[in-house]
This record gives sequence, C-alpha cells and structure tokens, in this order.
Amino acid sequence: MTASFARTAAMADLLEFPRYVDDPPTLLLWRIDDLIPVVVFGSIAILIDQPLLFLVGILLVRLYGRFREGRADGYALHALYWAGLWRLRARTTPNPFIRTWLP
Repeated sequence: MTASFARTAAMADLLEFPRYVDDPPTLLLWRIDDLIPVVVFGSIAILIDQPLLFLVGILLVRLYGRFREGRADGYALHALYWAGLWRLRARTTPNPFIRTWLP
C-alpha cells in the first residue's frame, strides 16, 4: 500500500455522507450549517474590504464542528430554545422561561 493511498483512505473515513431522508441538508460535501457562516462572513469581508473577517467565519465553523461532534443531533437548536432565542411553532410547546410547573 502506498502512502498516498493510505492518506486518501484515512481522509475518506472522516467524510459524513447523508444516508437517510432526515439527515441535515448538504451542498456538495459540506453541511449547510457549516457553510452558512463561511458564506456570510466571506460576503461581509468582501463588502467591507477586510479579508481577515473571512477567517472569523472559518474559525466559527471549526468551533461549531467541535461543539456538534460531541453532542446529540439537534442539541444546538434545543440549547437555543432553552435560552429563549429560538421559538418553536408548535402549539403545545411551553414557554422556555417557565422553569417550574405547578399543578
């Protein structure tokens, strides 16, 4: 086995391809939630002529990737709901600021 083949095989193990219908949407090889900060910060960096701002987007993607890998699916949305920053549209969803329920 050559070194280039071993490197390619090791890199292929790191890629996550969607297997089911309810997997998060992807664009080519990237998940949409990984791609949005890079596109937004890249666009802002181009508009204000500050290329270092693009690196902030890449840094956010790396930090979010580490955050996401160690937790269950949907953890980030649950944390946003619990903090009161994400409102669910379901009629039976309680107010996230009510922490104690009395009978």
